[in-house]
Amino acid sequence: MLNDTSEPVLTVWHDGGCPLCRHEIAFLRRLDRRRRIDFVDVSGSEPVSCPLDRTAMLARFHAREDGRLLSGAAAFAAMWRAIPVLRPLGLAARNPLILSLLERGYVGFLRLRPSLQRLALRMERA
Repeated sequence: MLNDTSEPVLTVWHDGGCPLCRHEIAFLRRLDRRRRIDFVDVSGSEPVSCPLDRTAMLARFHAREDGRLLSGAAAFAAMWRAIPVLRPLGLAARNPLILSLLERGYVGFLRLRPSLQRLALRMERA
């Protein structure tokens, strides 16, 4: 997954309009010291290169690893593999059982996401 150049090896599309996503991506950018991840905000009005419809990109987390488009827990696991300190988690997620459990957790989070976003926005404004 890692290449010998300083070019990104992973593209991650995220919702920069979501306060939860903004905080998480900011944290992950700090961890990505080797700059292996190209973070693309799909929430703005400017056109960006998206492999899917923008609505689909905003509905779930997406990443491209080794030419494969991944979403949900698989996309998070790919991102973790690109960050050395999180790499063991990403490698563990290659196990189908672990990835399945992570995906269930992610789907549960998606159900709670609107409420959590509202709470995060209130906290940002306070």
